[in-house]
Amino acid sequence: MVSIEVNGISASVPENFTVMQAAAAVGFEIPSLCSHPDLKVKDNCKVCVVDINGELKTACAEVVAPGMVVKTFSPRIVEAKRANLKKILSVHPQDCLNCARNLNCELQALADQLLIRSFDNKPLHLPKDHSTPSLVRDMSKCTLCGRCVEVCNDIQTVGALEWKDGIVQTTGGVPLIETKCVVCGQCALACPVGAIVENEEMDKFLAAVEDPEKIVITQIAPAVRVAVAEAVGMDTGSLDMLKFVAGLKQLGFDYVFHTNFTADLTIIEEGNELLKRLTTGGTLPMITSCSPGWINFIETFYPEKLDHLSTCKSPQQMFGALAKTYWAEKIGVDPSKIYSVSIMPCTAKKFEAARPEMNSSGYRDVDLVLTVRELGKLFKMENLDFDKLPPGQFDSLLGAYTGAAVIFGASGGVMEAALRTVYEVVTKETLEDVNFKMVRGFEGMKEAEIDLAGTKVKVAVANSLGNARKIMDDIRAGTSPYHFIEVMCCPGGCIGGGGQPIPSTIEKRRERIEAIYAEDAGLPIRKSHENDEVNLLYKDFLHEPLGHKSHELLHTHYHPQKQ
Repeated sequence: MVSIEVNGISASVPENFTVMQAAAAVGFEIPSLCSHPDLKVKDNCKVCVVDINGELKTACAEVVAPGMVVKTFSPRIVEAKRANLKKILSVHPQDCLNCARNLNCELQALADQLLIRSFDNKPLHLPKDHSTPSLVRDMSKCTLCGRCVEVCNDIQTVGALEWKDGIVQTTGGVPLIETKCVVCGQCALACPVGAIVENEEMDKFLAAVEDPEKIVITQIAPAVRVAVAEAVGMDTGSLDMLKFVAGLKQLGFDYVFHTNFTADLTIIEEGNELLKRLTTGGTLPMITSCSPGWINFIETFYPEKLDHLSTCKSPQQMFGALAKTYWAEKIGVDPSKIYSVSIMPCTAKKFEAARPEMNSSGYRDVDLVLTVRELGKLFKMENLDFDKLPPGQFDSLLGAYTGAAVIFGASGGVMEAALRTVYEVVTKETLEDVNFKMVRGFEGMKEAEIDLAGTKVKVAVANSLGNARKIMDDIRAGTSPYHFIEVMCCPGGCIGGGGQPIPSTIEKRRERIEAIYAEDAGLPIRKSHENDEVNLLYKDFLHEPLGHKSHELLHTHYHPQKQ
């Protein structure tokens, strides 16, 4: 431990602490634009200036030393902070009202905190990149913090962004769609401003609601409910599910369903696919296919290993196909009138919904994808008071779900849900303890061995694409010991998806994971094969897992990309 003084307060802190960390430990948060709690020190913005033993230095880059005397506030310090921030503001567009990050922008907040009211401004005017269905880049707003480059290269190992000639650009300077970008949106979560944002499509939803010929339905992804509370100013996981449904009806949705329904369905199809591969000699290890950013990654970087993927579509796309076939038939409506909207924690879902393979209903299966951030803005537009709103109800046939579906939103959740069902299918015994805690947690990689009536099955779980790459390198080398692998594109799983509320730090993601497992534990049914609506679907429509109709609507094949 090292003894230092911060603003006259004596403190003993770990010797590897930066001055910024030491100051925070005694109650003084030092503002910065380039720093992020989950990323490396960059020392780019120079806004975290402090006085250390009489010299002005950046708090993020200075490591504590014995006897150090730190001041975080004085007229001299404030003026230095202002000068450094004004350099950034001098080339930044002053169009906050047109920006998706308005009122949730770190640059805007810092300017207000430092009482900057005037400065010289000659903004850059660079073209926007609208080349992907998921993300929009506006490098006129880039503050050169470098966060996006680190996330893309070091955490996701995609390499679609780079530093070149002192600026951040796409690798090769080409439109984003022409890079190896997997549209995971982690760059958008890391960006402190609006230089990279989701492709906002709220107006498409409003136009659909206004159209009397359209039946507007929605599905809510498992990771959405715990995080949407944050988007409307509530604590993580505190928004009551049935009030959430009522709020969606107030926005104009005619029917509200849950992607959890098709998460349960995915377990039936995927579990049977795994058992078939284990017993008939199919390609192993089998890898989950729920995460579209991960699908883009394997298609791009490991195309020769696509046969390891489960052929199951994601729950989003399963729902889309069933809504315009099974559900339309059951309620007697023309599927061409159904406008299917999914609410997702994920920017890659926008890309997935637009894929040409995703029209097995005879129409585009999912017409529109809204992120949690977009939904939060719609709720704010409606100015709903959820405390006063009477609860609603999910609509039937595609709305029931179990605890196994809820945990799809966390890393390890798909694996655990699958094991709950596969265990009972294979052993013919009741699983008394459904908690497979060995595959839970925020660690990048987890593994376990499960005894299925004498057959030892080795499983692994990876979250973030950097960890997925390690697993795929082992598979490519022929050294992988696993039978079944779950991969989630984003750190922590879908709770950390690129469309979730900002900030989305590790601490915040842990809160979301806790809320997900709490909901699972409180539900009366926690095994996917016990979902009565899923069983009715098989009885009345699909007939059997992996059957002809299931393959037609619920399964697909993926293809190499961007080689």
